[in-house]
Amino acid sequence: MRLPDRSGNQVRIGVAITVPEPYGSVLQAARARFGDPWAEFIPPHITLLGPTVIEHDEILPVDEHLAAVAEQHAPFVVTLRGTATFRPVSPVVFVRVVEGVAGCEGLEGSVRSGMLAQELRFRYHPHVTVAHEVPDDQLDAAFVGLADFDASFVVDSFHSYAHGDDGVWRPARDFTLTGPPADAGVSAST
Repeated sequence: MRLPDRSGNQVRIGVAITVPEPYGSVLQAARARFGDPWAEFIPPHITLLGPTVIEHDEILPVDEHLAAVAEQHAPFVVTLRGTATFRPVSPVVFVRVVEGVAGCEGLEGSVRSGMLAQELRFRYHPHVTVAHEVPDDQLDAAFVGLADFDASFVVDSFHSYAHGDDGVWRPARDFTLTGPPADAGVSAST
């Protein structure tokens, strides 16, 4: 995993949709079973903002930005189903987002704006990593082992995460989605 360097009073943050229970525990256990060394450090999630370094005095403005984002977006359904990979570009196997892609993309675009605007190394692709930077046989095992995975849940919030000195990503703050539904204000034809 590529982590940006930090110094002094800086903090490393990320923003993500946390995969809820019971699915989160299932995916975390699977990631550990496939030998991924990051399994115990990273809760299962759909990234909205990858690891980012900010100054300590920017935490409150970042939280205000994320709260404003949450007010603009309505809850939506995500369905995770089956596996895919970023190989050969990157040694990653993931569970696919097959429903809710537009909701994830909308949130990601809003989060990664203003003070959190940044260039992406790759085009945004919502997913849940289940094996990363492990040998090919373990990547293959993850690809086959979760091929039948299927879960749906309502995304009604996202989290900011803080990266601890112990390497663990911990939820720092919850942001509840309170925006109007996409079809709000549109009357049905009669």
